Order: sequence, then C-alpha cells, then structure tokens
Amino acid sequence: MNAAASLGMSAQAQTVGVMTALGESGLRVLDYGDEAGPDSRGLFQQRTSWGTLAQRMDPTASAILFFTRLQAVAGWEQMTPSAAAHAVQNNTDPDHYTEYFDAATAIVAALSGGAAPGGGCSVSADAMTLAQQIMTAHAEGRFTTLVGSDQPDHLPEIQAIANGQSLPDCGIDVGILQVMVVALNNFSSVGVSDINRLCTGQSLGAGATSSHNVDGGGHAVDFYSLNGAAISGADSDSLRLIGLIDPMMPKGSRVGQSDCRTNAGTSVTLANLSQFPDSCNHLHVDNAFAK
Repeated sequence: MNAAASLGMSAQAQTVGVMTALGESGLRVLDYGDEAGPDSRGLFQQRTSWGTLAQRMDPTASAILFFTRLQAVAGWEQMTPSAAAHAVQNNTDPDHYTEYFDAATAIVAALSGGAAPGGGCSVSADAMTLAQQIMTAHAEGRFTTLVGSDQPDHLPEIQAIANGQSLPDCGIDVGILQVMVVALNNFSSVGVSDINRLCTGQSLGAGATSSHNVDGGGHAVDFYSLNGAAISGADSDSLRLIGLIDPMMPKGSRVGQSDCRTNAGTSVTLANLSQFPDSCNHLHVDNAFAK
C-alpha cells in the first residue's frame, strides 16, 4: 500500500495490488515458483524478466515493480480489478483474482483508517465528533497548527466546533474535517496551516475566490507537515495522503501542487480529485467545488 501511495496511486490501485499478492502468494514472500513459472519469486510471483532476485524478494521493491506496470496499463481504472491485475501479471485466467477482491478491500480499508475504494470511509460524518477527535490529537501533541507573526492560529475554529458552537464565518466543511481525521489516522503527526481564512481575516493567494474564503469559508485545508516533516505536495507523504483521500472525496474536489509534482518528476492517477498548481510548501485539499 505504501509503495502504491509513494507513486501517487489511489486506494483503488492499492486494493488491486493487495488482491494480486493474495492470489499469487497469500501475501507471503515466496522463495520458490511453480510448474508454470519455476523462476517466479516473491509476493507477486514475478519472473526473472521483472527484475533482480533481490528486487523480487523485497516487498517494497516488488510492489513498486507491480504498480509501475499497472500505471502503464491504459484505462486500468475502468477495468474489473481482476482484469487490471491480469493485464499486469499476464496470467492464464483473467478472473483468477476475483475471489480475493473482498479480502483485499477489507485489508486496505482497515490499514488506511477507513478510506476504501468507491468512496467508502469509516470516519464520522458528524462535525462535532470529528472536531473533538482532532482536538484530542492536539492534546496528545499529534496535531498542530502553524502560528507566526503573519500567520493567525486556526485551531480555535476547530475548538469551537468541538464545543458545539456555531460562530459566524468560522465554520469548517465536514468533508474537510474528515480529511484531517483521515490524515491523523494514517500519520504519526499532522500539521495544518490554513482552514477558514474568513475567520482569521486572511486574504492570500486567490483572495476572496479561494475555497478558504468562499461561501462562508472553511472548504479547504492546507497541510504543512506530515510525520513531523515539512511537505511539498510532491513528497512521498503527500502522495500517500492524496491516495488515501481521493476515493472518499466527491467528484470536483481539488488537490493543489500539480506543478510541484511535475517538477519533481512524480504524478498521481486520481478518480475524484482534480489538480491545480500551487506553492510547494504545503498540500492544499478543498471540497469547495463538490456541491
């Protein structure tokens, strides 16, 4: 799953990968092949043409080999999961992996904190509950907001919702609260720099047209750090978060930093999120255009 996320691939791709490994090896790194492929090795039973023995026997390296080939399959997202896997593996039976799909879906959902293909998400849909979870993480030192001389604190916006208060121009879209909770479910620490700029009186970047400001504000979140490290929108943690939230976001939602990823030589394949350029010192996610 991390290998797919590092390539900017979605939970849909992660599920295909887990399903394939279940069907090939039972999620075991096998040091032997079979009659059809005596030189097959590893999680995906990859043959010598795939890479070195060391690569095929390494879970991360072999998974990257698999997902790199999956990326090259045109239209794989529209195929059945087993057909997509078959296009990569070139196995005899195109339906061989179908029986493993439900188990793979459950595994990905459990390990990603609830985000699963098809928009499934086990995080709460209640704004107060979500805000309380974020404030608990803040008390534990796992959630921080960026504060500086020209950077007002956005934590009070979350605290107000956690307290059941409805303050004018200080609301936060439930979908944005869910994105923050999914991030907390999957990273040891999360840092946020911007949420509702109407609440703090900011007018940056796109100004009044920003999803931080329009329609009462609070329809976007900017992450500045994940796992205690600064992010750019093109780093592996940013790519992993994008892959986690894409299936749960409504069509028309957006993620920034497309130019940062292009300049870094990375890309993401997305089902729901559209992309736009933005500065490379954070990761922007918005729900403003999904209404």
